Amino acid sequence: MTRPMMGVAMVILLMAALAAGAEANKACGLLTAAELGGALGDKVSTMAETKTGNPDVQVCMGKTSKASILLRIAKGSGNSSNAAAKGVDIAKKMGAQVDVKTFGPITCSTFILPKNLEEYGFNTTCSVVKGAQVAAVEVTAKSRNDMVPIDKLRPLAEKTVNRF
Repeated sequence: MTRPMMGVAMVILLMAALAAGAEANKACGLLTAAELGGALGDKVSTMAETKTGNPDVQVCMGKTSKASILLRIAKGSGNSSNAAAKGVDIAKKMGAQVDVKTFGPITCSTFILPKNLEEYGFNTTCSVVKGAQVAAVEVTAKSRNDMVPIDKLRPLAEKTVNRF
């Protein structure tokens, strides 16, 4: 094999190895912009993959005129319900109003932060645990009036069950 051919072969092998080792981000496949927009009543920008630096977490983000959207798939640690409970306790200690509702395998929550933290937005999240993974759809509104009710977000979480 000639030297240039050997170099080409090495590059092809390296690319194949890198492609095999990198898992595709499936978070953007949880919901379409049209599905999100229909439920939220607002046009959703193109959903885009976002790198997290953590191979166990896949994220996809988008926006409407009134909110940011985050779709997430993560490998569970086995302590996810304990971690979630701690997060709720911390938020309540900070003065947040927290509402958590469970619908079978789906858990939804809303966080209304105290006045001094309102700049961080008003969050509604619904998540689904499936095996060792959790998928979530999270909408953070810019104002309390634009906050998404759990009843609007839950049907979107139901759609994600068979998509991860």
